[in-house]
Amino acid sequence: MEENRVLSKKYWLEYEEYEEQGLEPDHVIEKILADPEFPGLHELIIGDWGAWEGSCQPIIDGIVERADTFAHIEKLFIGDMDYEECEVSWINQGNYSSLWAALPGLRELTIKGSQDLELGEISHENLEALTIICGGLGSDVIASIQKAKLPSLKKLLLYIGVDNYGFDGDADTIKDLLEGADFPSLTYLGIVDSEIQDELAEVVLESKFMGQIETLDLSLGTLTDRGGALLLEKLPAYPGVKKLDVHYHYLSDEMMGKLKALPMEVDVSEQEKASVYRGETYYNAMLTE
Repeated sequence: MEENRVLSKKYWLEYEEYEEQGLEPDHVIEKILADPEFPGLHELIIGDWGAWEGSCQPIIDGIVERADTFAHIEKLFIGDMDYEECEVSWINQGNYSSLWAALPGLRELTIKGSQDLELGEISHENLEALTIICGGLGSDVIASIQKAKLPSLKKLLLYIGVDNYGFDGDADTIKDLLEGADFPSLTYLGIVDSEIQDELAEVVLESKFMGQIETLDLSLGTLTDRGGALLLEKLPAYPGVKKLDVHYHYLSDEMMGKLKALPMEVDVSEQEKASVYRGETYYNAMLTE
Protein backbone atom coordinates (compact mmCIF):
# COMPACT_ATOMS: atom_id res chain seq x y z
CA MET A 1 0.00 0.00 0.00
CA GLU A 2 1.11 3.59 -0.66
CA GLU A 3 1.31 4.48 3.03
CA ASN A 4 3.86 1.70 3.60
CA ARG A 5 6.26 2.93 0.92
CA VAL A 6 9.74 3.83 2.09
CA LEU A 7 10.31 7.39 0.87
CA SER A 8 13.41 8.28 2.88
CA LYS A 9 16.44 6.17 3.72
CA LYS A 10 19.89 6.65 5.21
CA TYR A 11 23.07 4.95 4.01
CA TRP A 12 26.47 4.94 5.70
CA LEU A 13 29.56 2.87 6.44
CA GLU A 14 29.93 1.20 9.79
CA TYR A 15 33.15 1.95 11.68
CA GLU A 16 34.34 -1.61 11.10
CA GLU A 17 33.71 -1.27 7.37
CA TYR A 18 36.01 1.68 6.76
CA GLU A 19 38.45 1.23 9.65
CA GLU A 20 38.97 -2.54 9.66
CA GLN A 21 37.77 -3.70 6.24
CA GLY A 22 39.21 -0.69 4.45
CA LEU A 23 36.06 0.16 2.52
CA GLU A 24 36.18 3.55 0.77
CA PRO A 25 33.41 6.21 0.63
CA ASP A 26 32.36 5.08 -2.86
CA HIS A 27 31.09 1.87 -1.25
CA VAL A 28 28.17 3.97 0.03
CA ILE A 29 27.11 4.37 -3.62
CA GLU A 30 27.36 0.61 -4.07
CA LYS A 31 25.10 0.08 -1.05
CA ILE A 32 22.54 2.51 -2.45
CA LEU A 33 22.48 0.96 -5.92
CA ALA A 34 22.18 -2.54 -4.47
CA ASP A 35 19.14 -1.63 -2.37
CA PRO A 36 15.86 -2.67 -4.04
CA GLU A 37 14.05 0.13 -2.17
CA PHE A 38 16.24 2.85 -3.67
CA PRO A 39 14.20 3.41 -6.88
CA GLY A 40 11.18 4.36 -4.76
CA LEU A 41 12.92 6.87 -2.52
CA HIS A 42 12.27 10.60 -2.55
CA GLU A 43 14.87 11.45 0.08
CA LEU A 44 18.45 10.20 0.26
CA ILE A 45 20.44 10.66 3.47
CA ILE A 46 24.17 9.99 3.57
CA GLY A 47 25.66 9.29 6.98
CA ASP A 48 29.23 8.61 8.03
CA TRP A 49 31.59 7.48 5.27
CA GLY A 50 34.69 7.59 7.48
CA ALA A 51 34.31 11.36 7.29
CA TRP A 52 37.06 12.24 9.74
CA GLU A 53 39.70 10.80 7.42
CA GLY A 54 38.15 10.82 3.94
CA SER A 55 36.22 13.20 1.70
CA CYS A 56 32.70 12.55 0.47
CA GLN A 57 33.84 13.47 -3.05
CA PRO A 58 33.53 9.86 -4.31
CA ILE A 59 29.90 9.91 -3.17
CA ILE A 60 29.15 13.20 -4.91
CA ASP A 61 30.94 11.99 -8.04
CA GLY A 62 29.07 8.69 -7.92
CA ILE A 63 25.75 10.51 -7.88
CA VAL A 64 26.80 12.80 -10.73
CA GLU A 65 28.15 9.93 -12.86
CA ARG A 66 24.82 8.11 -12.46
CA ALA A 67 22.62 11.16 -12.65
CA ASP A 68 19.82 9.36 -14.49
CA THR A 69 19.70 6.70 -11.77
CA PHE A 70 19.44 9.36 -9.05
CA ALA A 71 17.05 11.63 -10.96
CA HIS A 72 14.08 10.70 -8.75
CA ILE A 73 15.75 12.02 -5.59
CA GLU A 74 14.10 15.27 -4.43
CA LYS A 75 15.82 15.65 -1.06
CA LEU A 76 19.52 15.04 -0.40
CA PHE A 77 21.39 15.25 2.92
CA ILE A 78 25.13 14.60 2.85
CA GLY A 79 26.82 14.41 6.24
CA ASP A 80 24.09 13.29 8.64
CA MET A 81 26.14 12.12 11.62
CA ASP A 82 26.35 12.99 15.32
CA TYR A 83 29.42 13.95 17.31
CA GLU A 84 30.00 10.36 18.48
CA GLU A 85 30.52 9.37 14.85
CA CYS A 86 32.43 12.49 13.83
CA GLU A 87 32.68 16.02 15.22
CA VAL A 88 31.16 18.47 12.75
CA SER A 89 34.49 20.31 12.39
CA TRP A 90 36.19 17.05 11.34
CA ILE A 91 33.77 16.16 8.55
CA ASN A 92 35.61 16.24 5.24
CA GLN A 93 33.17 17.60 2.70
CA GLY A 94 33.59 17.94 -1.08
CA ASN A 95 33.01 19.96 -4.23
CA TYR A 96 29.35 20.23 -5.28
CA SER A 97 29.98 22.18 -8.50
CA SER A 98 28.80 19.37 -10.77
CA LEU A 99 25.77 18.40 -8.67
CA TRP A 100 23.58 21.35 -9.63
CA ALA A 101 23.24 20.36 -13.29
CA ALA A 102 23.21 16.62 -12.55
CA LEU A 103 20.05 16.68 -10.39
CA PRO A 104 17.59 19.17 -11.89
CA GLY A 105 14.73 17.65 -9.89
CA LEU A 106 16.39 18.26 -6.53
CA ARG A 107 14.24 20.38 -4.21
CA GLU A 108 16.15 20.27 -0.92
CA LEU A 109 19.88 20.02 -0.21
CA THR A 110 21.37 19.77 3.27
CA ILE A 111 25.11 19.68 3.84
CA LYS A 112 26.77 19.05 7.21
CA GLY A 113 30.39 20.04 7.64
CA SER A 114 32.39 22.80 5.99
CA GLN A 115 35.94 21.49 5.81
CA ASP A 116 37.01 21.55 2.14
CA LEU A 117 33.44 22.43 1.15
CA GLU A 118 33.04 24.02 -2.28
CA LEU A 119 29.75 24.94 -3.93
CA GLY A 120 31.10 26.39 -7.16
CA GLU A 121 28.75 28.27 -9.46
CA ILE A 122 25.28 27.55 -8.14
CA SER A 123 22.49 27.49 -10.68
CA HIS A 124 19.34 25.45 -10.17
CA GLU A 125 15.79 26.17 -11.28
CA ASN A 126 13.96 23.94 -8.80
CA LEU A 127 15.90 23.95 -5.52
CA GLU A 128 13.59 25.16 -2.74
CA ALA A 129 15.74 24.69 0.37
CA LEU A 130 19.47 24.98 1.06
CA THR A 131 20.81 24.22 4.53
CA ILE A 132 24.45 24.17 5.61
CA ILE A 133 25.17 22.91 9.13
CA CYS A 134 28.68 23.55 10.37
CA GLY A 135 30.84 25.06 13.07
CA GLY A 136 32.27 27.70 10.76
CA LEU A 137 31.24 28.77 7.26
CA GLY A 138 34.01 29.99 4.97
CA SER A 139 33.72 33.24 3.02
CA ASP A 140 34.28 31.39 -0.27
CA VAL A 141 31.18 29.30 0.35
CA ILE A 142 29.22 32.40 1.36
CA ALA A 143 30.35 34.10 -1.87
CA SER A 144 29.03 31.18 -3.93
CA ILE A 145 25.65 31.49 -2.22
CA GLN A 146 25.64 35.25 -2.77
CA LYS A 147 26.03 34.74 -6.52
CA ALA A 148 23.67 31.76 -6.73
CA LYS A 149 20.89 31.58 -9.28
CA LEU A 150 18.10 29.91 -7.32
CA PRO A 151 14.77 31.39 -8.45
CA SER A 152 12.70 28.79 -6.53
CA LEU A 153 14.60 28.98 -3.24
CA LYS A 154 12.17 29.31 -0.34
CA LYS A 155 14.42 28.42 2.59
CA LEU A 156 18.02 29.44 3.27
CA LEU A 157 19.48 28.22 6.57
CA LEU A 158 23.16 28.90 7.21
CA TYR A 159 25.12 28.02 10.33
CA ILE A 160 27.71 30.80 10.53
CA GLY A 161 29.82 29.36 13.32
CA VAL A 162 33.08 30.73 14.71
CA ASP A 163 36.49 31.63 13.39
CA ASN A 164 38.25 28.76 15.16
CA TYR A 165 36.29 26.33 12.99
CA GLY A 166 36.10 28.04 9.63
CA PHE A 167 34.20 31.32 9.71
CA ASP A 168 36.68 33.85 8.33
CA GLY A 169 34.32 36.79 7.89
CA ASP A 170 32.42 39.31 9.97
CA ALA A 171 29.02 41.03 9.99
CA ASP A 172 29.86 42.81 6.74
CA THR A 173 30.34 39.41 5.07
CA ILE A 174 26.73 38.54 5.85
CA LYS A 175 25.60 42.06 4.91
CA ASP A 176 27.23 41.62 1.49
CA LEU A 177 25.58 38.20 1.13
CA LEU A 178 22.11 39.57 1.77
CA GLU A 179 22.63 42.67 -0.35
CA GLY A 180 24.00 40.74 -3.32
CA ALA A 181 21.80 37.64 -3.26
CA ASP A 182 18.73 37.39 -5.47
CA PHE A 183 16.19 34.93 -4.08
CA PRO A 184 12.77 36.14 -5.21
CA SER A 185 10.89 33.20 -3.66
CA LEU A 186 12.57 33.24 -0.23
CA THR A 187 10.18 32.96 2.72
CA TYR A 188 12.49 31.44 5.38
CA LEU A 189 15.77 33.14 6.26
CA GLY A 190 18.01 31.54 8.86
CA ILE A 191 21.33 33.11 9.84
CA VAL A 192 22.16 31.09 12.95
CA ASP A 193 24.80 29.67 15.28
CA SER A 194 27.04 32.73 15.49
CA GLU A 195 29.11 34.28 18.26
CA ILE A 196 28.22 37.70 16.79
CA GLN A 197 24.48 37.02 16.72
CA ASP A 198 23.50 40.53 17.87
CA GLU A 199 25.44 42.07 14.99
CA LEU A 200 23.96 39.62 12.53
CA ALA A 201 20.46 40.32 13.82
CA GLU A 202 21.00 43.98 12.96
CA VAL A 203 22.26 43.09 9.48
CA VAL A 204 19.35 40.76 8.78
CA LEU A 205 16.75 43.23 10.05
CA GLU A 206 18.09 45.84 7.62
CA SER A 207 18.13 43.44 4.67
CA LYS A 208 15.84 43.56 1.65
CA PHE A 209 14.47 40.12 2.46
CA MET A 210 12.57 41.29 5.53
CA GLY A 211 9.70 42.44 3.34
CA GLN A 212 9.15 38.99 1.87
CA ILE A 213 10.02 36.37 4.49
CA GLU A 214 7.53 34.63 6.77
CA THR A 215 10.05 32.96 9.10
CA LEU A 216 13.05 34.72 10.64
CA ASP A 217 15.51 32.31 12.25
CA LEU A 218 18.27 33.82 14.42
CA SER A 219 18.62 30.83 16.71
CA LEU A 220 21.53 28.85 18.16
CA GLY A 221 23.82 31.85 18.69
CA THR A 222 24.80 34.43 21.28
CA LEU A 223 21.74 36.66 20.97
CA THR A 224 21.47 38.97 23.98
CA ASP A 225 19.10 41.74 25.00
CA ARG A 226 20.92 44.04 22.58
CA GLY A 227 19.69 41.92 19.68
CA GLY A 228 16.35 41.40 21.35
CA ALA A 229 15.79 45.17 21.53
CA LEU A 230 16.48 45.44 17.80
CA LEU A 231 13.89 42.74 17.12
CA LEU A 232 11.31 44.56 19.23
CA GLU A 233 12.02 47.80 17.40
CA LYS A 234 12.17 46.54 13.83
CA LEU A 235 9.81 43.57 13.52
CA PRO A 236 6.52 45.52 13.84
CA ALA A 237 7.35 47.10 10.47
CA TYR A 238 7.18 43.64 8.83
CA PRO A 239 3.71 42.16 9.38
CA GLY A 240 4.51 39.41 6.88
CA VAL A 241 6.82 37.75 9.40
CA LYS A 242 4.73 35.04 11.04
CA LYS A 243 7.43 33.25 13.05
CA LEU A 244 10.51 34.33 14.97
CA ASP A 245 12.89 31.57 16.06
CA VAL A 246 15.60 32.56 18.52
CA HIS A 247 15.83 29.33 20.52
CA TYR A 248 19.16 28.84 22.26
CA HIS A 249 19.96 32.40 23.30
CA TYR A 250 21.25 34.64 26.09
CA LEU A 251 18.16 36.83 26.52
CA SER A 252 16.94 37.96 29.92
CA ASP A 253 13.60 36.79 31.29
CA GLU A 254 12.21 40.27 30.74
CA MET A 255 13.27 40.37 27.08
CA MET A 256 11.90 36.88 26.49
CA GLY A 257 8.54 38.04 27.77
CA LYS A 258 8.53 41.09 25.52
CA LEU A 259 9.40 39.03 22.45
CA LYS A 260 6.72 36.46 23.23
CA ALA A 261 4.19 39.31 23.24
CA LEU A 262 4.90 40.09 19.58
CA PRO A 263 1.96 39.29 17.25
CA MET A 264 3.60 36.19 15.77
CA GLU A 265 4.78 32.74 16.74
CA VAL A 266 7.93 33.17 18.82
CA ASP A 267 10.32 30.44 20.01
CA VAL A 268 12.49 31.63 22.90
CA SER A 269 13.23 28.20 24.34
CA GLU A 270 16.66 27.06 25.57
CA GLN A 271 17.74 30.10 27.52
CA GLU A 272 21.48 29.93 28.17
CA LYS A 273 23.57 31.59 30.87
CA ALA A 274 26.90 33.26 30.15
CA SER A 275 29.92 31.82 31.88
CA VAL A 276 32.43 33.95 33.76
CA TYR A 277 36.10 33.03 34.03
CA ARG A 278 38.73 35.26 35.59
CA GLY A 279 36.54 38.29 35.23
CA GLU A 280 35.72 37.64 31.54
CA THR A 281 32.19 36.83 30.38
CA TYR A 282 31.81 34.20 27.67
CA TYR A 283 28.91 33.47 25.33
CA ASN A 284 29.03 30.38 23.13
CA ALA A 285 27.23 29.50 19.92
CA MET A 286 25.49 26.12 20.06
CA LEU A 287 27.51 24.26 17.39
CA THR A 288 31.20 24.93 16.89
CA GLU A 289 33.52 21.93 17.19
